[in-house]
Amino acid sequence: MPDPVVGLIGCGFIGRFHSRNLRGVIRTERVPARYVAVCDRDAARAQEFAAITGAEVVTDAAEHVLTAPGVNAVYICTETSEHPELVRRAAGLGLAVFCEKPLARTLSEVEEMVRVVEAAGVVNQVGLVLRYSPVFTVLKELMQADELGPLLTAHLRDDQFFPIRGHYASGWRGEVSKAGGGTLIEHSIHDVDLFRWLFGEIARVRCHTRVTSGHAGVEDVALVTFQHAGGVQTTLSSIWHAIDARPSTRRLEVFFEGGWFATEHDFIGPIRYQLRTGPEVELSAEEVIERYRAIAGLDEIELGLATRGMLEDYRFLQCAQAGQAAFPDFRTALAAHRVVDACYASARDGREVAVG
Repeated sequence: MPDPVVGLIGCGFIGRFHSRNLRGVIRTERVPARYVAVCDRDAARAQEFAAITGAEVVTDAAEHVLTAPGVNAVYICTETSEHPELVRRAAGLGLAVFCEKPLARTLSEVEEMVRVVEAAGVVNQVGLVLRYSPVFTVLKELMQADELGPLLTAHLRDDQFFPIRGHYASGWRGEVSKAGGGTLIEHSIHDVDLFRWLFGEIARVRCHTRVTSGHAGVEDVALVTFQHAGGVQTTLSSIWHAIDARPSTRRLEVFFEGGWFATEHDFIGPIRYQLRTGPEVELSAEEVIERYRAIAGLDEIELGLATRGMLEDYRFLQCAQAGQAAFPDFRTALAAHRVVDACYASARDGREVAVG
C-alpha cells in the first residue's frame, strides 16, 4: 500500500488526542505518513486544527476529507451516531479506517460495520486504548504465574465526571439518540474489553443501571456481574458523577487463591501485589514501563511513543502502510458490544442474560 495519507473527521476532545499522536508519530519518521485533511462541523474549530497541523484540506464536510487527493486512511472521531455511515463511506472508497469507540449505538449497527469493513478488505482499528496500556499488559503477565492458583474474582471501579462538561465538552453524550446510552457503552466499553482480555470470554451478565442526571436513556450508574466462560465471576462499577475536579480513574483489584493485585492507574502504574507469603510489594511506574518494553519488544523510539500514549496510532499507521490487519480491530470491538448489549437487556428485564 502507498505511504499513509491521513484525514481526520471530528476535532473534539478525542480528535485532539489522535491529532497530537499523529503529529508525534510522523515526527519520528518511522512511518512516512502525511496528515493532510481535517473536518469538523464547527468550521472555526477545524481551522484551529489546521493552524497546528498544517492540513491542506480544512472543511466542515466529511466527504471532502474522504475524497481528498491522496487520502488513503481516515480517523473517525465524531459522535457515535455518525460512525456507521462514515465507516461505510470510507470502506467503500477503500480507505484504512480508525474509528473511535464505541463503534455504534446498537449491536446491529456494529455487526453491519464489521461486515462492511471485512467485505471491503480494508485495514480497520478501533480506539480500545487499554489494549496499549503498559500497566494492564504487565498485570496480565504477572497473573500467569502458576503458583497463584485459581482466579477467585476481580472488581473494577471506573469513574469520571459526566463528559458533557469540562475538557470533554461533549454535549451530545447527554442525548441517547446520539450516544446510544451512558457510562456503560460510552466509557466502560473499554472495561468490558479489558475484562475479556484479562479474565476470558464473558458468557452471562447481570446488570443494574440508574439514571440520576436527568438525561433520559443515558445511565450514569451501571453495576455489572460478569460470568466468565471458565466459571469465574467478576464485577464492574461504572459511574458518571458531578465531581468536576476529580480525574477519570480506574481502580482494579484481582484476587487469586494465592495472590492479590491492585492498581489505581489505568496506564502507567504502579501495581501493588501480595503473594501467599510475605509483605505487600509495589512495582513502581518505572518498573512497569521497563517490563512493558520487554513484553512488547519495543525499541527506544517505540517506548517513547508508548509512554506518551501514541503507540496505538503508530501501529495503525504501520498496518495501513503494510496493508496488514490492525489490532484491536472492529471484530474485537464487536465482542465487547455483544456484552454491553446483554448488559442493557439484563438491566431492562431484571434478569441474568446470556451473551449472544
